[in-house]
Amino acid sequence: MPEEELHSIRIHLDRLLAERGMTLTELSEKVGITVVNLSVLKNGRAKAVRFSTLSRICEVLRCQPGDLITHDAGEADRVRAPGGPADGAG
Repeated sequence: MPEEELHSIRIHLDRLLAERGMTLTELSEKVGITVVNLSVLKNGRAKAVRFSTLSRICEVLRCQPGDLITHDAGEADRVRAPGGPADGAG
């Protein structure tokens, strides 16, 4: 994976959807974003997310942004470690 794509942000959309008994398709319809784009976010492949989209997801799921997105400090250390993926030697 190219260095610019490595990150330690985790998306918990699967868990939130399961807790609410909602499908990705239902969320898509309520938020007004395509299932494909939500899938990209859910699978951690999104490079960015608009605050307006994040706000709408939080409104629909009745959650806070921190419920949806977290930072995995252990993963950040692994990515930056010498010989790890970030230095190209991994």
